[in-house]
Amino acid sequence: MSDSTPEAATLDGKAPADAQARVDALIRDLQQGLDVDQAIYVVAVLANRSAAELHRLANARAKATKGEPTWGSWASLQNAARRLVLDATSARDGAAKLAGRQR
Repeated sequence: MSDSTPEAATLDGKAPADAQARVDALIRDLQQGLDVDQAIYVVAVLANRSAAELHRLANARAKATKGEPTWGSWASLQNAARRLVLDATSARDGAAKLAGRQR
């Protein structure tokens, strides 16, 4: 990836068409040169922080759309993201322990 700044992703306010490929490359870049335990820890931290950000964004959108037709979908996403945060936190903590880190 030549430029990983948010501005490089899109100029029109939309996610890039190749979002999954770009994230896959980011994950590979983050674990490059690490031993397996450390790579797992880094990926678990990424999952945890991504889940937390998804929850933050979905929660804000659910609050902003309360009473609108799309509110239920945003609230459902926010609830799923909250569960994801809990699971990702457990994964991060387990990976930290296995990697000899305190978190």
